[in-house]
Amino acid sequence: MKRFWSWLWIALGAVYFFLPLYATLRFSLMMKKGELSLLAYEKVLTDPAFVKAFVFSAEMAVFTILVSLLLVVPTAYWVHLRLPQLKPVMEFITMLPFVIPAIVLVFGLIRAYSKPPLLLTPSPALLVMAYCVLAMPYMYRSVDVGLRAIDVRTLTEAAQSLGAGWPTILFKVIFPNLRSALLGGTFLTFAIVIGELTIAASLAWPALGPYMAVLGQNRAYEPAALAIMSFVLTWGSILLIELVGRGRGGLRSDQLAGTH
Repeated sequence: MKRFWSWLWIALGAVYFFLPLYATLRFSLMMKKGELSLLAYEKVLTDPAFVKAFVFSAEMAVFTILVSLLLVVPTAYWVHLRLPQLKPVMEFITMLPFVIPAIVLVFGLIRAYSKPPLLLTPSPALLVMAYCVLAMPYMYRSVDVGLRAIDVRTLTEAAQSLGAGWPTILFKVIFPNLRSALLGGTFLTFAIVIGELTIAASLAWPALGPYMAVLGQNRAYEPAALAIMSFVLTWGSILLIELVGRGRGGLRSDQLAGTH
């Protein structure tokens, strides 16, 4: 009887999740009257505005990932190694993007960086800064979980005993050991940036989120096709996280001699 109820709730959950997705997929294929076709997908993919928006968002995602990695990994590593008493503080700080609405964040950034000498509103750098804040909870927790899974102190002491400096320890020891965690945070950050709307629209940048919003106001079938494409992109990122997570980790302390 327990097994019956378990499978029943799983089936209901699957119907609740997949039925709207199936309806959206079928609607996106009905652009040609009386037949199923990929015409809506073709129109989206050949739209110059879509290509421009996707390329711009992809570029912003890459810059956001690089800046986030350079900020989060050294900070989390130093907290784990030297300042473990600050872990609750870091947890609190990285939770703030969950409780501060994006619209509040973007207007705060505009007020802070719209006047000289910190005039950044005409630059995409401000957009990257905002995206780094949005991605911080996911990137920090990915890095934190990765650091908890390795012996940071032993790896650091072993590298120092071989004469390695801090840059060498960070980039040749810590980063390789966090490969799976960093890739997980990277894919999540990419998915967040690609679909973000509020900040990009408020700062008037031609990102994919505002493009999807404008398209949804004027078209019927193309937004459904774009929604399916976004869903596939997001779940593809999650699948890559799972596949990468099954791979081997980085270097162990007994392998450090090879990096020296």
